[in-house]
Amino acid sequence: MTTIGVEEEYLLLDPATGLPVPQGEEVRLATGLGRLAADREVQHELLQAQVEVATPVCETLEEAGGHLLRLRQAVAVAAEEHGCRIAACGASPLRRGRPVAVTDEARYRAMVTQAPQLVAEQLVNGMHVHVAVPGREEGVQVLNRIRAWLPALTAMSANSPLWDGQDTGFASWRTVIFGRWPVSGMPPLFQDAADYDQRIERLLDAGLMADIGQVYWQARLSDRYPTVEVRCSDVQLSADEAVMLAGIIRALVQTALAETAAEAPLPDHTPELLRAAMWHAARHGLGATLVDPGGASRCAAEVLHQLLRHIGPALDASGDTRQVTALTDRLLRKGTGAERQRAALADGGLQAVTDLISVRSTVP
Repeated sequence: MTTIGVEEEYLLLDPATGLPVPQGEEVRLATGLGRLAADREVQHELLQAQVEVATPVCETLEEAGGHLLRLRQAVAVAAEEHGCRIAACGASPLRRGRPVAVTDEARYRAMVTQAPQLVAEQLVNGMHVHVAVPGREEGVQVLNRIRAWLPALTAMSANSPLWDGQDTGFASWRTVIFGRWPVSGMPPLFQDAADYDQRIERLLDAGLMADIGQVYWQARLSDRYPTVEVRCSDVQLSADEAVMLAGIIRALVQTALAETAAEAPLPDHTPELLRAAMWHAARHGLGATLVDPGGASRCAAEVLHQLLRHIGPALDASGDTRQVTALTDRLLRKGTGAERQRAALADGGLQAVTDLISVRSTVP
């Protein structure tokens, strides 16, 4: 079984005002002291109003979902102990008049010097899925073959329509925010692992990145694990939706590995088409058309069904077909997190949005 791991980033909010609160270190330490999470499963993030969790290596979607529920509960309990809530939203619906404090680490201080306004506006939260690959050469070929599906994943995961109390008009405003960093957006097409490493080395040598962690492509090779890391998704409102995406991403990677082994020709995608397709997906989510891997504009639901057909054999092999298909059908019925945030805003204002995105503990 191809293993996976999932990382989620959460916002810390004042439950009364909906504003970010800089209590990341206190919440992280309190979570580590509890019974539901080990210390290293909960990490700090760039801004002190955020925390990140990472599941252990998992073999099944059920295992990944169980860990996500456990970690969400652990962080929710710790946050409530400090008078705040964790919020599973891709971007903060509200911001304070002045920037949230940055976590006191050398690399984060360097980022403030490099781009102070970008750091100040980095109140965005993603979901990253790691999928094991046999080696770096295979990993690079996977990146080349999954690029055209990243817009569909972005549309499915869209959960960041609000910013400064207003509807941005984008389903995934987080995608726009992240796209402003020097090395971001769609990964390029690589010849092989040596080409991948050489391009990153040139960026570092030119001083255009502080470290390899600033490779913000929406899919990349992990620098810590033998995995492909798909980073295009907003954090999800529910653990079920995160599991759905993890299952789809694993199957995409498995399908790309099978195509590589069979020496199937690489898809021919121009960079400008992929960039525009990603922008379109971030703008509309599942509410309009999507650009399919062949470059045609199609109904979003049709592209999702095309995706499920593409990865069908891999889903079958992992035993994930029924679960992923049911969750995808539910997504098409209920709408993305962006659609549900907009509905909450229309029905009850920003307080209703805060209630929707908040993850509350079940501890009495």
